[in-house]
Amino acid sequence: MQRALIDLALVHRGCVPYLGATHELGEPTMREPTAVLHPVILLTFILLSGARGEDLPRLRSGPMVGYGEMTEVLLWVQTTRAATVQYRCWPENDTASAMLSVPVRTTLEEYYTAQALIAGLSPGRRYHYRLLIDGREVPVPQRLMFQTQPLWQWRTDPPEFTVACGSCLFVNDSIDDRPGDLYGGEYRILEAIAAQEPDLMLWLGDNTYYREADWTSVTRMNQRHAQTRELAELQRLLGATHHYAIWDDHDFGPDNSDRAFNLRSEALEVFRRFWANRTYGTDEAKGVFGRFLWGDIEFFLLDDRYHRSPNDMREDSQKTMFGPEQLRWLKESLVSSRAPFKIVVNGNQMLVPNHFESFANYTREYNDMLTWLRLQRVEGVVFLSGDRHLTELNRLEMEGFYPLYDFTSSPLTSQPATRLPEEPRATRVEGTLVKDRRTFGMLRFDGPRTDRQLTMECYDAGGALVWTHRVAARELRMTAARGNR
Repeated sequence: MQRALIDLALVHRGCVPYLGATHELGEPTMREPTAVLHPVILLTFILLSGARGEDLPRLRSGPMVGYGEMTEVLLWVQTTRAATVQYRCWPENDTASAMLSVPVRTTLEEYYTAQALIAGLSPGRRYHYRLLIDGREVPVPQRLMFQTQPLWQWRTDPPEFTVACGSCLFVNDSIDDRPGDLYGGEYRILEAIAAQEPDLMLWLGDNTYYREADWTSVTRMNQRHAQTRELAELQRLLGATHHYAIWDDHDFGPDNSDRAFNLRSEALEVFRRFWANRTYGTDEAKGVFGRFLWGDIEFFLLDDRYHRSPNDMREDSQKTMFGPEQLRWLKESLVSSRAPFKIVVNGNQMLVPNHFESFANYTREYNDMLTWLRLQRVEGVVFLSGDRHLTELNRLEMEGFYPLYDFTSSPLTSQPATRLPEEPRATRVEGTLVKDRRTFGMLRFDGPRTDRQLTMECYDAGGALVWTHRVAARELRMTAARGNR
């Protein structure tokens, strides 16, 4: 995978700051040309150079903002053919400091994608940026912005911020889709998410849907991701929100797939090509799992496919959803975290026992994790999941422990689970089951450092609020567990 390290502090010494004219909004524009070529001269130049207008590389999708830290941000883009990509970046309300990044190439080997790491930034700032392909600024209708995390420690309360989340993004394909009614729809939900202007977007798996012809072809896997990524309604969200992603079965391999999938290594390469997380797996175990901190809140991204035993395997000491190395990493990461909320993100539901793909149906591993949480006294854990084509909030009460929440948000554009039979269960928070419409979730973190609050919200495809549930970090501490004895 091609990643170009771009340090703006170094770039400033190696290029001329951009001093173009500005709009009323204070954003730089392209310089006015000083001369206009005669059409005959221009045509001759094009013919001599061997370049025809239709052969010029163009923007296919993006740009997309990936992970962000205090001093660096990762940007992703895909072009229609090999090209040189650059970014012009400047702090908000400071166009005089605009700088041009070091160029990076999109290549056929990387399916014309490129990831550029913009480093040397200042903490706690918002930046505008523009994309240049082969030296030409590419006009796009959407706002292009990213931000750096603030250096709040020992100075102020942690920042308030919002996180959008969702799973199951199906884009219809008239050639490859199964006969019958359209499975995908209401793409406007992506514009409704963008209208919320979230700081982050967490993709909870099934972020694209491989079709039967894709399961045996890496080329088709790349094409499927590219088809989904170029959806017009998605571009606004990509350009101004930081994106983090995990996968589930449909963007890993076939339906309900597991470690027996013979293209799992190739699927991981494709996933890394189209997403811009900071890390993937560990030295001991491959996968899409990792952890990141935003403000004082920590997120733990899980991989429920790469190391997974088949669902139909009989329960024994070897059956696993995550594999021993990933589970060890998760436990050690949770223990080392000082976050008031520890958001554990997985494709499948974590606490619901009556669905065959739930973590709860990997009985040994599930019981071991709950026992370990109690014995280790890990505080502030909240689960976030997708997969089910329905939205609900489950709350598991355990003796001698604080309540565990699992917020399931699904689907984005796939078919809702309208026809599924009712699954009554005592853990579901009343009024949170939504299975008759497409939805997305929002997590809002606020409050002072000593009293952090999390508000979980469900919205429909039109952006209307369906339900909300608020929990304080103090409710997820061992001191609050006395009420559960």
